[in-house]
Amino acid sequence: MLDVTKLSDLDAYIKSAHADWLHESTIANRELTIICRRKDLISLLTFLRDDKNTQFKTLLDICGVDHLGRAERFDVVYHLLSLVKNIRLRIKVRIREDETVPTATGVFSSANWYERETYDMYGIMFENHPDLRRILTDYDFDGHPLRKDFPVEGKVEMWYDDEQKRCVYRPISLKQDFRSFEWQSPWEGMHDNFHLAEEDNPFDAGEFAAPKKD
Repeated sequence: MLDVTKLSDLDAYIKSAHADWLHESTIANRELTIICRRKDLISLLTFLRDDKNTQFKTLLDICGVDHLGRAERFDVVYHLLSLVKNIRLRIKVRIREDETVPTATGVFSSANWYERETYDMYGIMFENHPDLRRILTDYDFDGHPLRKDFPVEGKVEMWYDDEQKRCVYRPISLKQDFRSFEWQSPWEGMHDNFHLAEEDNPFDAGEFAAPKKD
């Protein structure tokens, strides 16, 4: 049995076993991330679970990431844990908005609710999922709230009507007609402003003195 408790060794072992399944792999911030092809996802997850040198028996989470503007808009991210090796692994699959992902429920039963949440929040469809329906929002909810093109304030307001004894909807009072996406971080736009730190302190120390007691 190989010792793959180091991320570099784990990366090398997976590549030596099934390099054709991997599109890319990186090690950063003490984490190994593997990007695999959509068609190879289930084979890779099954291998990582069953192989004696990896033994990733636990699926911790599945989530989505919206890269609005990218051709392969969504990442579907799988977080695995090997208790035997005391090591974690991240698997990513990149898909276009109109593509589906094969369900992982046949490999990890815990994938059921994780995939439902990812569908609910991002609208990502999981092929052959046994019960793919919303899990956090109500069934009449319009849209998927973690998409970057979803209005910040939502589309409708919901409240409980005591007379009707049920939840009802009404149009939101603050409507968002236009939304501009600023891709640049506000920190990236700050240049040639070092002189600001050299200006005199505009505050007087007396402003912060404790009030005198009578």
